[in-house]
Amino acid sequence: MKFAEARALAAPVQNRLFNQKEINVKFRRTCAAASVLFGLLLCGSSFAASALAQPGSPSAASAGEAAAPWDQRANPTAVEADAWFDNYRFRDGETLPRLRIHYATLGTPHRNDQGAVDNAVLVLHWTGADSRTLLSPTYTKALFDPGRPLDANRYYLIFPDNVGHGQSSKPSDGLRAKFPNYDYGDIVDLQHKLVTETLGIRHLHAILGMSMGGMNAWQWAETYPDMMDGVMPVVSLPITVSGRNLLWRRMVIDAIRSDPEWKSGEYTQTPRGWIEGFGVLRMMIDSAPALQQEIPDGAAANKFLATTRFQAEHVDANDILYSLKSSFNYDPEPGLSRIKAKLFALNFSDDEFNPDTLRVLERVVPTLQHGRYVVQQGTPSSPGHFTMTRPDLWAQHVGEFMQWLGERSSQASHGDARPIPDSAGS
Repeated sequence: MKFAEARALAAPVQNRLFNQKEINVKFRRTCAAASVLFGLLLCGSSFAASALAQPGSPSAASAGEAAAPWDQRANPTAVEADAWFDNYRFRDGETLPRLRIHYATLGTPHRNDQGAVDNAVLVLHWTGADSRTLLSPTYTKALFDPGRPLDANRYYLIFPDNVGHGQSSKPSDGLRAKFPNYDYGDIVDLQHKLVTETLGIRHLHAILGMSMGGMNAWQWAETYPDMMDGVMPVVSLPITVSGRNLLWRRMVIDAIRSDPEWKSGEYTQTPRGWIEGFGVLRMMIDSAPALQQEIPDGAAANKFLATTRFQAEHVDANDILYSLKSSFNYDPEPGLSRIKAKLFALNFSDDEFNPDTLRVLERVVPTLQHGRYVVQQGTPSSPGHFTMTRPDLWAQHVGEFMQWLGERSSQASHGDARPIPDSAGS
């Protein structure tokens, strides 16, 4: 089936799906806007939490809770722990005397006849988020509850807080601008150490990653080609950070560093450069049609800007700087030929960070040994990149991915590299 035909078949079904949930979408998009703060690189609750450590922040605890963009309740079924790595050396040679990677798990590892875990699934968060985000009721009900695609009764789910995020080591812990530089390669290195050394798992059944987590998933697939059965990157592309995607990152970084209030990372209050930069960033995250509905007049614009300012004031600028610049050398495209696992890429047509008009998946996925992709069509009310925060709208594709992994390997061939109809709601 041709790509255009696949899209044409998908659109009516998707429209029915979104129309059925029209009433809830606008409210949930507002919550998602607060919950992500970044799209390709989103800021979230971990940065809000880290802001509590900022000196000079009045009523930090209560304000931090108010700014927290998603449900902070602990998941009682999750097991949380810390992995510690002494004298850890990053790729650029800098070291941290003691590095912590916090993580959570759901489910129970199953061992095959050889004693190896065979049901492990690594779930990777976006920038600024952490394991708590993916363990929230929104994600749990859509993906991990009984009968859902990643049923925790069947799979052993692993949720790491990446370095620079959540309860793992990050600049706002105290080192601020003296924290070692890290990049996406370092993030994947530490994820790998957690899985193999701490948890003793040598093979993953699958990897699911959203935004930055999706970018990490592409990296996993080519760096460790024999270590997983399948990979599902969501709202991410396997190309270098360039064009508009590079410009907005640079604009935000320059706005922070050029602000005298930044004080080379030793600020005592949120730099105004970050607050202003975040306004631009926030405008790009949602889809244009969704913002058109959300901001019909000046009063709505005032409310939008006030909300973004409040959110930005409770985000640590050093954490943001590190997270943004960590993406600059991301470029998995030259190594895609090394990928052996089944790869199912999911993007959204109204994602302004990963514009479908670039046709990246259409060009790249057919070159993979076993590749499939879906570009889920947007609607006037769908939230663009924010759709990743609504797994109930795309969980069916996770189900398709897991069913594909359940096929006999002899059924897969180079012919798998194709777009497939977006069967949302069918």
